[in-house]
Amino acid sequence: MKAAAILPAAGLGTRMKPADAGSAALPRKQFLLLDGVPVVLHTIRKFAACRLIGQVILPLRPEDRAKVDELIAAEGFSKPVITVDGGDSRQASVENGLTAVAPDTDIVAVHDAVRPFIDPETIEETIRTAAETGAAIVGIIPVDTVKQVHLHKITGTLNRDRLVLAQTPQVFQTEILKRAYEQARLDGFIGTDESSLVERIEVEVTVVAGSDRNIKITRPSDIELAQLFLREEKERHA
Repeated sequence: MKAAAILPAAGLGTRMKPADAGSAALPRKQFLLLDGVPVVLHTIRKFAACRLIGQVILPLRPEDRAKVDELIAAEGFSKPVITVDGGDSRQASVENGLTAVAPDTDIVAVHDAVRPFIDPETIEETIRTAAETGAAIVGIIPVDTVKQVHLHKITGTLNRDRLVLAQTPQVFQTEILKRAYEQARLDGFIGTDESSLVERIEVEVTVVAGSDRNIKITRPSDIELAQLFLREEKERHA
């Protein structure tokens, strides 16, 4: 089984903008430093270290590619880690990444470049599950009560046991993911994640249990928590 990872990192990071920032330049969340290392590099390391991953692909804004290529070269990874131009949306970026996937790749894992605390065991479990079933994503059951609303009025309380908060990686057999993207392009459909595209072509998606530590760094308040998680991660491997 040969797997590739696509780590889209082409966004503008608008949620990182402080409320009082005015017209200040937006921080680039993938380049925020954790222990002196950009977030995106922490994430690359997790997938490059996974024995099931044979190739890592990063769709980036064109102006960021030289910078990231330098970071990759300095790391000296033992497997191919390459950059490609991202698109105007996450969906377009992943589709661009798919064009760089090696022809003999069986499985493609898509993971947010700003989720650097994914467990290696979870990566492998999700890949193996997708290899068996066709499609698998990481998700967690919400701990809060979830209300359904309309015009600011509650219309119902949803059963948490039937809900899941989708995380990444989202992993698929290559043929299935490419077919889902082709159909979405033909239909002009824009999804919120890869699973939503695959669901449309009537492929069942299995959920692998995730962790609330697998945070997506999107707000300034996430940085302190990320620093704590990084310290704990280092202590576990000391």
